[in-house]
Amino acid sequence: LHDFSLICPSPIILFQLLENNIVTFVKNELKRMHKVLSQHKPPSLQTENEDVMEDAFEKEMRNSKEAFEKITLNFLRRMKQEELADRLQSSKRIVNDEHEIRQIEAASRTPHRPETTIRQEDIFKVPPGRDEPVRTVMTKGVAGIGKTVLTQKFTLDWAEDKAHQNIQFIFPFTFRELNVLREKKFSLVELIHHFFTETKEIFSFENFQVLFIFDGLDESRLPLDFHNEEILTDATESTSVDVLLTNLIRGKLLPSALLWITTRPAAANQIPAHCVDMVTEIRGFTDPQKEEYFRKRFRDDEQANKIISHIKTSRSLHIMCHIPVFCWITATGLGDVLETREGRDLPGTLTEMYIHFLVVQTKVKKVKYDGGAGSDPHWSPESRKMIESLGKLAFDQLQKGNLIFYESDLTECGIDIRAASVYSGVFTQIFREERGLYQDKVFCFVHLSVQEFLAALHVHLTFINSGVNLMQIDQPTSENLKTKTKELQSLHENAVDKALGSTNGHLDLFLRFFLGLSLQSNQSLLLDLFTQTKSSTETRCQTVQYIKEKISENVSAEKSINLFHCLNELNDRSLVEDIQQSLSSGSLSNDELSPAQWSALAYILLSSGQDLDEEAKNIDFYY
Repeated sequence: LHDFSLICPSPIILFQLLENNIVTFVKNELKRMHKVLSQHKPPSLQTENEDVMEDAFEKEMRNSKEAFEKITLNFLRRMKQEELADRLQSSKRIVNDEHEIRQIEAASRTPHRPETTIRQEDIFKVPPGRDEPVRTVMTKGVAGIGKTVLTQKFTLDWAEDKAHQNIQFIFPFTFRELNVLREKKFSLVELIHHFFTETKEIFSFENFQVLFIFDGLDESRLPLDFHNEEILTDATESTSVDVLLTNLIRGKLLPSALLWITTRPAAANQIPAHCVDMVTEIRGFTDPQKEEYFRKRFRDDEQANKIISHIKTSRSLHIMCHIPVFCWITATGLGDVLETREGRDLPGTLTEMYIHFLVVQTKVKKVKYDGGAGSDPHWSPESRKMIESLGKLAFDQLQKGNLIFYESDLTECGIDIRAASVYSGVFTQIFREERGLYQDKVFCFVHLSVQEFLAALHVHLTFINSGVNLMQIDQPTSENLKTKTKELQSLHENAVDKALGSTNGHLDLFLRFFLGLSLQSNQSLLLDLFTQTKSSTETRCQTVQYIKEKISENVSAEKSINLFHCLNELNDRSLVEDIQQSLSSGSLSNDELSPAQWSALAYILLSSGQDLDEEAKNIDFYY
């Protein structure tokens, strides 16, 4: 591409090279599919090294793989190999399992193609160009985006005769409640009677238009095995809850029923694609809706304008505010800063924002439960103990990918059920106790990002208090615990390496928080919670340099962008400022850029609120 002086090969040689490349590609893909289908429970078809550079070439390769998979499926079905075709199709990754913040960042940019907006009242209507009815709808959305609220609004409108009057029964279930029943057996009728006692006089639902809502697939701990050959067609026959659900979703049981499943994107592939008729996605607040939210929250126009202007200038905060829950967290933190730090700068990083949010909650506890004043020191020994316990729970469960916690999860972390109830009562805006229809207690943090922040705080506190490095790739044995390191730099490097080694980026936001907590300015906001670390300026410089080295190693685009966010949390913008200066002067040329500078350019373009075409006008490319 870079040297036009090369002699162009003859057409015959070109086609031979083309044939060799295609044959090699097909053979490799068939080997991979054979390996997948030979296993008892097929994993994702995405190979381990597909988490590399997400540039144009890789995207084209991904498209080629998807196209080849479709061709293979077509041939398998023509060969009457339906079982193999179904297994291959269900093993396909139908969604992106990257960290949700990456998805929010992607959604904040202009889409490549027009998207169709659908009203909730039309969710089961047949879309244009489709002949078959819509039976099963899956709605995706990141944590806190409003999936549960949407299903509740749908149900409320139906109950108040405002919409959906063609539906005679709506049965809303949550996987949180269904998890408790995983060891028990029910028939479909018995399950309905168990949760909705008003229907106990009805023993057949075949003659009614019924809608089942299953909220929170990502919270399911049921073994939903769609390759299980156990077929259930009788709604009065008892079986395990997971078999009940898989047959209902596959349409074997009560095929006339409508199904609505909500989930975070990473868990959507638990349901085979051929079992879902339509997929919708909740994108959260638009920019005007963000502004509307803050104007309603802050009646004072001057305060509202200041906060709205501040969020627009901080790209990280602006992106996160697509999530309604984060708008509430932001309003809580910024509101406190405006009242207590008049004239000072508002927090511009996620770490500082979440520290202020935590401080507000401890102030509320001090005033409401301890009889103190808002100006009193808020980190009492009791508060510290609670935060430390919640931090351990947050970190341990983040490692396992759990967002909801049952009694067994609490016990593993050294928290009994009564203590958890106390924590929930005291820190209601951080940690919640919920009771479903089944009346079993379930606990969760108010949002995934709060869990990630407290997890980061736990790792930092553990190191400060005991010198134990929880981020070591190889956990220390009992023998070498005696020689545990107290070098914060090693801890930072381990955390960066572990986050980069995550295939789905589940530690990306955790890493931002964790590195942000190393700054003295942020630690000063948490005085009395832990002692400030020594030589933090030196450690910061070393950590910044280590991150820059990782960026230079050509890590994937998403991971590179997250590393730039980490630099932002560490108040280092040197790479970005260098590129921005070159952009402004019009002197940027592709033959002068190092890998780190290329990554900086990608970060600027992808996180810019401006039109990319306008940005690109200042770039002088040569090919």
